[in-house]
Amino acid sequence: MSARIPMTWAILCLAFPAWAGGGFDPLATGDGLGTAPFAACSPAPRNGALTLAAAIDGALCANPQTRLAWANARAQAAQVGVAQAAYLPSLSATAGTGRARLADVDRDQRSVAASLSWLVFDFGGRAATLENARQLLAAANATQDATVQSLLLATTQAYYQAQALEAALAAAVASERAAETSFRAAEARYRAGSAAPADRLQARTAWSQAQLNRIAADGSLKTAQGALNALIGRDAQRPLALATLTQGEPAANFEQNVDALVDTARRRRPDFQAALAQAQAARASVDAARAAHLPSLSLGMTASDAHTAGLGDTRSGSVGLTLNVPLFTGFATHYRVRAAEAQVEARAATAESLRLQVAQDVWNAYQALTTATQTTRSSADLLASAEAADQVARGRYEAGVGSLLDLLNAQSALASARQQRVQALFNWNVARVALAQAMGALDVGLIETLQEGKTP
Repeated sequence: MSARIPMTWAILCLAFPAWAGGGFDPLATGDGLGTAPFAACSPAPRNGALTLAAAIDGALCANPQTRLAWANARAQAAQVGVAQAAYLPSLSATAGTGRARLADVDRDQRSVAASLSWLVFDFGGRAATLENARQLLAAANATQDATVQSLLLATTQAYYQAQALEAALAAAVASERAAETSFRAAEARYRAGSAAPADRLQARTAWSQAQLNRIAADGSLKTAQGALNALIGRDAQRPLALATLTQGEPAANFEQNVDALVDTARRRRPDFQAALAQAQAARASVDAARAAHLPSLSLGMTASDAHTAGLGDTRSGSVGLTLNVPLFTGFATHYRVRAAEAQVEARAATAESLRLQVAQDVWNAYQALTTATQTTRSSADLLASAEAADQVARGRYEAGVGSLLDLLNAQSALASARQQRVQALFNWNVARVALAQAMGALDVGLIETLQEGKTP
């Protein structure tokens, strides 16, 4: 007897690793997971100019949404393991010790028992449950991809916003200097008696307005830098220097077939793929609920050994098949089926809504990029014309043949052209990324092409 009871504890110890560590995965459920989005990332550098790629890397490391999506995917992978476990036997062991009084004699008692239960056949209930878990894992993986793409879009937009506002500040500083130069020239002519007091006051007003514009631009830049710092896991108030992007040019053959873009988006968009997987999971839930109406066949085995001091050992064992036929469950199974069927309709409606939303998103992003592409080309011409007009007006005024009003108008037009150029480039850069995200194609590789100034 003494050798048999330790054997029972040995069986229990064999099962211990199943719950001893989170890394133990006997059913290889982790194979259904992708790579953690932050697995190979590194925090944003503390010093030096921040590149777009480094900003993306820092955001993937710091943003809690990526960790949340990864944790959800891991949890669903574990649910696949739970569903797979239903195909395996369940083994349990018990051991006990006590003291009993028999025929006025106290006797020590010890016992050990083991039992095995194995569901052999269930008319597809386990298969449906496993399919449900696998589809939900696919949905969780797709949701993780969608989360990463949304973070890539937000970080890229924030980076371009900060870059655009840096350019806007530089343009405002240039306009302020030009306005100051005009004021100095108007003041000199006023002192020489060749200009009216109104000219001097108008020039001073234009200079003051340029100063206000520069102050506002500086404030907007600092706000944008703080937002980018927060996205990449740094304190908002930290100084931030951005690397200079190689500015690409709109491709001459940009126009594409929108129908083809929509078809591609519906194949690649992770949120739409997640909705389709959830619809498939709901259908599997219906099959699982219906299987509860059907019989199931189980194999059972038991073995026990009891020892009572002075009376010897008592051994027993059994093996058999059990057929379970559900006859009446108070209509619970019926309503579970109805609930599952309603979920199928709900998930199908969600998927259809997203199917239409994908087309709208691609159309909106395509039109935004088309407009931004045309605006970028036109803004370059506008800036060149405004610079030429400013030079002519300044030369005429300094030569004494032009009016101050003409010069101020030219300066105002140049300042506006500079700002429009900055905004056009920002809109174009963001529109490219937004179209890629709308098509489900936004990834780190595409970000690298943007860093190099290429048109994806």
